[in-house]
Amino acid sequence: MFGAGGRMGASVCRAVREDPGLELVAAVDPARAGEGAEVAGVPISASREAMAASGAQVAVDFTVAAAAHGNALWCADQGIHAVVGTTGLSAAALEELKGRFLASDGRANCVVAPNFAIGAVLMMRFAELAAPWFETVEVIELHHDAKLDAPSGTAQLTAQRVAAARQHREAQGGGAAPRAAPPNPARGAEVAPGVAVHSVRLRGLVAHQEVLFGTAGQVLTIRHDSLDRSSFMPGVLLAIKEVPRRPGFTLGLDALLGLGQR
Repeated sequence: MFGAGGRMGASVCRAVREDPGLELVAAVDPARAGEGAEVAGVPISASREAMAASGAQVAVDFTVAAAAHGNALWCADQGIHAVVGTTGLSAAALEELKGRFLASDGRANCVVAPNFAIGAVLMMRFAELAAPWFETVEVIELHHDAKLDAPSGTAQLTAQRVAAARQHREAQGGGAAPRAAPPNPARGAEVAPGVAVHSVRLRGLVAHQEVLFGTAGQVLTIRHDSLDRSSFMPGVLLAIKEVPRRPGFTLGLDALLGLGQR
């Protein structure tokens, strides 16, 4: 586990320990390593070399973008499967990871997911289905005040999938004609064509997102709320168990849940 001493990392460590089919063999967190430091009964190490020495088969990463990128590349070189939940990775970083893991010929695979809550994955899929039929759409994502990136990875992926679904339908000559997002920055950032995203950071929140669609005479709201970090654990455990069987690079949990995309 990379980032084992953080809130998400510690939650994942406990979930792995409680799963009879998994074993926690290494915990890495340079910021929290030290004499006596441990999580879920495993000492916290400062170096990722502890991961290799432990014989780890899968590494999970909940750190920060720069560290996660380097950790995942290291896993590819070491032949360790990687499950990355850290958000804020750039498109260029994701492309590099994709190329590196594809080149490993199955020796090491990677699953990157901006959100491991199964409800959030379904929320994005429902938004993708609704997108072609509404002229306007805006995304509001709300997270705790310690979250570093804005907009969230979930909001960015949602916006991209909504825009792609609208463009696909438009190319087929159907659906509602989408309207451009407003240029005023106070009205949100246009993360994808025609999709404005608003980010809220407040203490007391965990992870929340709503997608608002509007057209003549009607509004559709699709919302998901994670009220506790336990909401992410079933998705993380699923990814850990599935990544050895998913050759190369997988973005998002859709394929693992059997959700066919457009």
